[in-house]
Amino acid sequence: MSASIAILAFPKVTQLDLTGPYEVFSRMQGTTLDLVWKDTGPIASDTGFVIQPTMSFEGAGQYDVIVVPGGPGQQDLMEDARTLAFLRAQAAGAKWAMSVCTGSLVLAAAGLLTGRRAACHWLSLPLLSLFGAQPVAERVVRDGNILTTAGVSAGIDGALALVAEIQGRRAAETIQLMIEYDPQPLFDAGSPETAPPDLVKAVCAMAAGFGEARRAAAERAAAKLGETAR
Repeated sequence: MSASIAILAFPKVTQLDLTGPYEVFSRMQGTTLDLVWKDTGPIASDTGFVIQPTMSFEGAGQYDVIVVPGGPGQQDLMEDARTLAFLRAQAAGAKWAMSVCTGSLVLAAAGLLTGRRAACHWLSLPLLSLFGAQPVAERVVRDGNILTTAGVSAGIDGALALVAEIQGRRAAETIQLMIEYDPQPLFDAGSPETAPPDLVKAVCAMAAGFGEARRAAAERAAAKLGETAR
C-alpha cells in the first residue's frame, strides 16, 4: 500500500525529530515524501543544520500522513494560526497524524489531541493536560489514527510503528534491518526512570528557563483553543 507523507519542516526544529522519521519513511515502497513549510526557502534547525522544504502550504495537496516534529521552534507554532489551520485541514483528510517529541503540543494546540492519550518529551509531557489530552509516559502511543512519540530518538520507533500500520510488520522489519536500527546504548540514562536522580535534577535545572517559556506559550495556546471551542 502506497502513501503520501508530509513532514512539517520549521525553523528551530530538532533535526533528528525530522530526519529520523524521514529516513524510515523514505524507504517505504511506493511512497511520496515531502518536507512542508510556509515556503520552500531553506530553514535552520535548532543547532544550525540547514533543511530544504520541498513543498509550500499553498502547493500541498491532501496527504495520507502528516507528521509534526518537535524542537524549540514548536513554541512559536503553538500560536501560529496559519500553521495550526494547515494541520487541522490536513488531519481532517489524512489517514494518520503523527508527532515526535514536543510536536504533540502543536497537534494539541490545533485541537487534535483533545480527549486523547498522547506522548511527548518527558520534560514537557505534563503540558499536554492543558489542552485536554491525557499525558502518557510511553515511547510510542497510538490513539485512533493519531500516533505520538516521546522525545527525539523515539521518532524512529514511531515511524516504524506507522510503517507497520500502513504496509505491514514485514515492511517495518525490513526497514529496521536496512538501517540497522538495533539500539544498544552505552549508558542507561535515556529516560528519567533509568537515569541517576542527580542527573535528572541537573537536566531539569538546565532546561528550567526554556521550560517556563514553553509552559507560558502552551497556556496561551490552550486558552485560545478553549475560546475557539466555545
